[in-house]
Parts: sequence; C-alpha cells; structure tokens
Amino acid sequence: MSETTLDTTRLEAFGQQMGDVLNHGTLALLMNIGHQVGLYDALAELPPATSHEIAGAAGLQERYVREWLGAMTVARIVEYDARDRTYWLPREHAAFLTRAAGPQNVAATTQFVSMLAEVESSVVECFRRGGGVPYSEYAEFHRVMAENSGAVFDTALIDAILPLVPGLPSRLSAGVDVADVGCGSGHAVNLIAAAYPRSRCVGYDFSAGGIAAGQAEAAALGLANTEFFVRDAADLGEHERFDLVTAFDAIHDQAHPAQVLAAVWESLRPGGVFLMVDIQASSDLEDNLEHPFATFLYGLSTMHCMPVSLSLDGDGLGTVWGEQKACQMLTDAGFSSVETTHVEADAFNTYYICRKG
Repeated sequence: MSETTLDTTRLEAFGQQMGDVLNHGTLALLMNIGHQVGLYDALAELPPATSHEIAGAAGLQERYVREWLGAMTVARIVEYDARDRTYWLPREHAAFLTRAAGPQNVAATTQFVSMLAEVESSVVECFRRGGGVPYSEYAEFHRVMAENSGAVFDTALIDAILPLVPGLPSRLSAGVDVADVGCGSGHAVNLIAAAYPRSRCVGYDFSAGGIAAGQAEAAALGLANTEFFVRDAADLGEHERFDLVTAFDAIHDQAHPAQVLAAVWESLRPGGVFLMVDIQASSDLEDNLEHPFATFLYGLSTMHCMPVSLSLDGDGLGTVWGEQKACQMLTDAGFSSVETTHVEADAFNTYYICRKG
C-alpha cells in the first residue's frame, strides 16, 4: 500500500470510535446527573414505570426525567417498552449504577468528569502559558473524593484493607499510634478509631474544610481517640511518633511527593508500617495500553492531579506515576521493604505495604 492510500477499514473504524466519543462523553455527564438526583436508585426500586411514575418516585420534574430517560434508553442503560411507554433498570445494570452498589457504583465516579469540566478553561491556559490550577478552583473535589473513597472505606477498610498487613488488626486492638496523611474529610481516620478504641488516630490535611468535616464526624460518633490537624504533608514535623501511617490516594498529587514520603518515614517508629494506596498502573505508557481505565486516569492527571501540583511549583508527578516509580521513590525515602497487593473492592488502586527497618 502506498503512503497516500487510506486503509478504508481503519478509517471507518476510527470514524465510529470518534462518534462513540461524543456519545460516551455526553453519557458520562448525564450519568452524573442521574446519580446526584437519585434516578438510578429510584429506578432500581421500581417495576417497569412511566416517566411520570419515575419522576414522582424520585421527587423530580417529569419533563427533565423523560428527556434523561431517552438518553439512557438509546445508550442501552435502561430498557424501554414502547407500547406501555415504561422504563426499567435491569438488575445487572443496577449493580454498577446505584448507591447500594458501593465501590462498584460507576455513576458516582462520573462525577469526576463533571468536576474536570469545570476547570477546562484554566487548564487550556496552562497548556499555553504553563503553571497549574490551584485546588481552590475544584469546588466539588472534596465532596466527590469523599463519596468515592468513602464507599471503599465503608466496604473494605476494616475487614479487607487493614488485614493486608500481617498482625495489624491485633496490634490495633491492643492500641497503637496511627496517622492518616492527606486524610481529606477524615472518614478513614474515624472508621479506624471507632473499630479500635484503644488506638490513637491522627488525621493531617492541608484543607481546613476537610479537617472540619473529620472533626464533626468524630464528634457525632462520640470518638475520644481522634485528632485532626491542618498541616502540609511535606512538613509533618513528627519524629518516630507513629506505628502505622496511611495515605489513601494522597501522594501523587502532592507538590513534592518525595518530601512527603521522607516525612512519613521520619514520623514512623522503627518497625512501623506505611500503608500507601495509590493508582494502579505502570510507569511505562506502553504497558498501560490495555489498562481498562487508562484514558480516564490520564485525563484526571492532565486536568487535576498534575495541575494542582504544578500550581504550587511542584514536581507535577501525575496520576499515572505507576508502580515502578512508586516503589523506587519509597525505597529512596528509606523504607527497608516494599510489597504491593490489591483489594477486590478497589479496582483503581495498588496497595503498598512499606516497612521501616
């Protein structure tokens, strides 16, 4: 074939792929709306129902619900009976779209797409002029992050994640000192404190709003073994204070991740464990071609994790820093051993068990 001859099969396939981009991009925005207003949850509880019945069950405006149902029908998300003009959500689809699905709820994850769209113009300027986008421009970040990570914590933190470290549950029961770096709204801290009342748990985050949310939840739960501090993770200022430090999706978007890892190492007592949870991917682009969430992750990196780091004159490590890079940086920080594993309830992350010798 000459260089000027087009492969028509490839041309048609790519044209179809581009059409899918328009459909799927719009679908993600509509799924986000469906999640926020509870339409998937309402559909999951209903038999085949009209748009009026669905809108009534969800407490929403019928005209908007009917248009949304049209999009969901052509996208093959919901089923439609043209004779009765009724819609229903198959149980197999509900398993990925409702709040009852917990961490499998993809509709909740589509909130990230809408969040990124809010800063599109700022990111465009970064492409032209450099620099970054500060956290303050992501108005929905903490709420979206808390909802998505909270679903994993509620499902798996106590029964599946903490037991990844051999002997850790028994040590927590006896009482140890725990810190969560980049704790966000503090839900993980409060879950650990509630499950292990003899342990003392501290949450650190740069966000005053996140820390306030953690303190409010601790007060509502009547927890006396938690503390929360507004503090830069790179400057914890703690020396051999903790037996366990955790970081849930909080390292790769730091301004200077190497400094944070060094601060975590310094804060641990000899023999202490750092349980780091971060994006499951390879450091090599070519290894991520078959990654089921690769486009989503590189998009998150381009429009959130890298810009927020660069806005602080940071390293801009990016979301897809990958396991190889992470293991090297953990070793460079001083950890004597680094093991990786995974949790069934968390499809996005790798779990690093790091020990201070």
